[in-house]
Amino acid sequence: MRPTTPVTRTGRTLLACAASAALATVGLAASPASAVPAKSTAATQVKPGDVCTAAALGTRRPYIKTTEVTPEITHFKGWYVTQGTTGYQSVTTSTQTTISVSVGLNGNVQGSFAAETLGTVGASLGLNVQVNYSSTSSESNTVTWNFSRPGYYGVYKGTKKVTGTYGSLNCNRSQQGDGSWALKWIEGPGSGSFTTYTTLEEGAVRCEDTVPPNSIMAKAKTLLDCASPTAKAGHPAGAVAPTAKQTQHRLAQRPAPTTGTSTAQPKATGRTARAALTCQPGAYRIDVPGKPLNWSAPLLANDGIRLRVSTIFSAHLDNWRLCDVTENNGVLEATLWNWGNGGCATVPANIANQEQAYLTTATCAEDDLQRFYIYRDVPGSSKIGIQNKYTGSMMGHDRYGDGELIRQYSSGRQDGTGTYSLTGV
Repeated sequence: MRPTTPVTRTGRTLLACAASAALATVGLAASPASAVPAKSTAATQVKPGDVCTAAALGTRRPYIKTTEVTPEITHFKGWYVTQGTTGYQSVTTSTQTTISVSVGLNGNVQGSFAAETLGTVGASLGLNVQVNYSSTSSESNTVTWNFSRPGYYGVYKGTKKVTGTYGSLNCNRSQQGDGSWALKWIEGPGSGSFTTYTTLEEGAVRCEDTVPPNSIMAKAKTLLDCASPTAKAGHPAGAVAPTAKQTQHRLAQRPAPTTGTSTAQPKATGRTARAALTCQPGAYRIDVPGKPLNWSAPLLANDGIRLRVSTIFSAHLDNWRLCDVTENNGVLEATLWNWGNGGCATVPANIANQEQAYLTTATCAEDDLQRFYIYRDVPGSSKIGIQNKYTGSMMGHDRYGDGELIRQYSSGRQDGTGTYSLTGV
């Protein structure tokens, strides 16, 4: 007897994306006189080398490098039906395999970037996959089935396990072959692997059944172990003890952590105070483009960096210097030192793993929480996007208002409120 649940094909998809933009090494200059739901349509996906706009400087997008889809049996029970015991029966299955959703090393799938990564996976494959943390071990393991014929059955629940690798894209300026400049999506820091799964199917399969190849049902029939003495012997109606193959399969399916780097690719280097910073000459305000509010460092240690209006009473709390600057493929990396309180911009370590953690200042130290990537608009514009090196999140604000905290958003602010201007003072 064959279950009525439809079974879709599984396969392997490779999305190979190569960055095509050549990024020039140019110093930063002052200007002369934007939990979010995952995107679910292919049209919203971006690839390395695609054109972006200045509003996207403060955003970050995932792209999928490779995917693989395989059928997995999550719950299973051998079940014998005798003449006279056909019809509907409820079978309590045993957990065979546990599949947990993960992105990078973050098992809780926190933040919009992780959810968007999984949403992009689903869109690229045409599958409805889990985009929040979940585990198949939490699914109910009882299967109710209509057994129409006597025989030895494998009663199962199963799913399509989806694994693969992803990369991270940021908007940045790129010099073209003719010397002109354009904004393009480039591969940035933060990559790794993911695991998710589709909705669970349930059913029952006999050794005599013909099943679609590479299907969940075919996987269950393989686990039924039709060549074993157990499958060929007669049994009382009801549960059948696991075969050696079924036991070995269950023991082999231990959940393992996802390999690859997390969305926070760089490692924190500790809190060892440094002797001195090597800062570039000049200072900057980090402005909201075209508006008077800008980043202002806190006076109190337990406060955060907020949007404020610059006045004669700002006491240089709105003045920032770029220190220990390096550049790689056109992207600046720098420590942001505040002229007013002498501290360095940082995401507090105790909340660094949280979406919308606020930005503050602390004693300058050798610490990737105090290092930031700066993505720039084309020359002639001072617009930038800012990304924390350790968390991988983009800096932004929830609303435009005096006193609003600067926070981190794993995907940035898609409305453009994470794009700022670096204005020389």
